[in-house]
Amino acid sequence: MNMPATPSLQDLQRAPERLTRADEHPATRKPTYMIATGLECSYPTVQGGKRRDELEGTRHYTHWREDFELCREIGARYVRYGIPYYRTHLGPGRYDWDFADEVLPDMWNRGLIPIVDLCHFGVPDWIGGFQNTDWPPYFAAYCAAFADRYPWIKFYTPVNEMLVCARFSAKIGAWNEQEKSERSCIRAHANQCRATLLAIGEILKRRPDAVFIQSEVTEAYVQLAPEAKDKADFLNEMRFLTFDHLYGKTPSGVVQRHLLENGLTEQELVWFVEHGRQAAGHCIMGMDYYGVNEKVVQADGSVESQGQMLGWHAIARDYYTRCLRPMMLTETNAVDRGHGESARWLKQTWSQAHHLRHQGVPMIGFTWYSLTDQIDWDIQLVEIRGNVTPNGLCTLDRKLRDVGHLFSTIAHDNAHAQLIQGVPTGLLER
Repeated sequence: MNMPATPSLQDLQRAPERLTRADEHPATRKPTYMIATGLECSYPTVQGGKRRDELEGTRHYTHWREDFELCREIGARYVRYGIPYYRTHLGPGRYDWDFADEVLPDMWNRGLIPIVDLCHFGVPDWIGGFQNTDWPPYFAAYCAAFADRYPWIKFYTPVNEMLVCARFSAKIGAWNEQEKSERSCIRAHANQCRATLLAIGEILKRRPDAVFIQSEVTEAYVQLAPEAKDKADFLNEMRFLTFDHLYGKTPSGVVQRHLLENGLTEQELVWFVEHGRQAAGHCIMGMDYYGVNEKVVQADGSVESQGQMLGWHAIARDYYTRCLRPMMLTETNAVDRGHGESARWLKQTWSQAHHLRHQGVPMIGFTWYSLTDQIDWDIQLVEIRGNVTPNGLCTLDRKLRDVGHLFSTIAHDNAHAQLIQGVPTGLLER
């Protein structure tokens, strides 16, 4: 590919009107179905404070140009991309933009549209952890500084998978603050939701047409015994909590009581309703789905994954009925053990997303996450072992897997697929 010289950061900062002129950059065209991949960028602290960084483990810091070119070649026009927040936000009002300044203009020049991930499972050391109630306004200030510096960026995921992060950081005790209580879990989750809503407000002041694509685990809890009904019902209400807070919906009575019993205040619940209603119209409900997301609640109250039972199609409809927001599958993958597992999973999830579109559900995008294989996700990152998890479109040697070739075919064949009738396309066009 003969590319023009990469525009300088200063050029892009001075000329954000490039986003609206009629040229050949994908960001200036009429919105189409958002076919995406991403670079896995988790950076929690584990094992009592050791920082792990998936961008380092997958060698992205040394191969980022090759990774971006691979995204372009396979037809992944949209790329979920996280700047390492923990090493960018140095302190209140202090930022190190060196890495972002280098990579973000290069992405633009290659015709890629970043969906920027601003916090992905970790915070800077000086914050301490997700229990810190002072963190949300600091994070919002960071997001404001980011939007000021990179005005051409339109798509954001302020905080990734808040329920997952809260559970692993404050209930399971494996990441970050490594707490182990329901009260700590509720606080970690609330702080992340508050940080997200404050960040949305700050970014909209600078870019009123910004679009916020959540990325949150989508789950279902199934009961096989009558004794499990109450717990299954409760868990099936709690699964909506992130979207309830971010879209200004009032949680069910049983969930509200649980939140209040575990440290949230009535004033906080009112704040989420007020600020969530202001943010909702700027949001796309991004949902992450894996084979372990469906769980059986046993008669004794224990919960375990037993593989796919309902399927993402049915679960996605639950979330759509609840929230009535445009939707995107923002993460899915399957481990490839050499027997075509990943390719089958791609066919299955793509077909389910396509079926939702045909049924009139505002399904606006699909993501295989991630571009490359990952490190230690077989153990949910809880220890630094360096094991390769073969779930990417390509290996860590940047060689496409069978699933990568299939993804490329799908992406190129659907490069001009339009958003279906009924989707508020103005959200993407304005």
